[in-house]
Amino acid sequence: MGELKKTEVTAKNEKHYFFRQMRKAKPKKRVILPDPVFSDVKVSKFVNHLMYDGKKNTSYEIFYAALETVKNKMQNEEKSALEIWKKALDNVTPQVEVKSRRVGGATFQVPTEIRPDRKESISMKNLIIFARKRGGKSMADKLAAEIMDAFNEQGGAYKRKEDMHRMAEANRAFAHFRF
Repeated sequence: MGELKKTEVTAKNEKHYFFRQMRKAKPKKRVILPDPVFSDVKVSKFVNHLMYDGKKNTSYEIFYAALETVKNKMQNEEKSALEIWKKALDNVTPQVEVKSRRVGGATFQVPTEIRPDRKESISMKNLIIFARKRGGKSMADKLAAEIMDAFNEQGGAYKRKEDMHRMAEANRAFAHFRF
């Protein structure tokens, strides 16, 4: 499926929006440069999700401070802070999701597998969303706490993944309605 373009039509002081699908070639994927400290593209993607208002340096500072906190609090682990973060991301990455599909007037929740790039994106967003929802403290501390929870297979982001899998399992009977 291609990107959707939003087009605005004005008639008699009313605005009508409709979406058009691109007919020609799909747009090129943007190349994301690796981060300066670990030279890892995954870190750059995570920082891009974390960023507000184009303040990338601030989000890099938050991320590196969070990893530093993780390293200090989990010294008994033989893994580095980056490896702990990657394991935490893997732990909150969903494999299947449910999509709504109308068949004969009824709406079914159809379980579908997720594309690898979308899996990565969902896991990063969930980790960040649930870190932001945590109370008090600085964002670096909240992110560090969520990373440690995800590494230990607990916390909000891990629960969200489990809920997605549970929904897909409950609606497995409708898998033959796949898109």
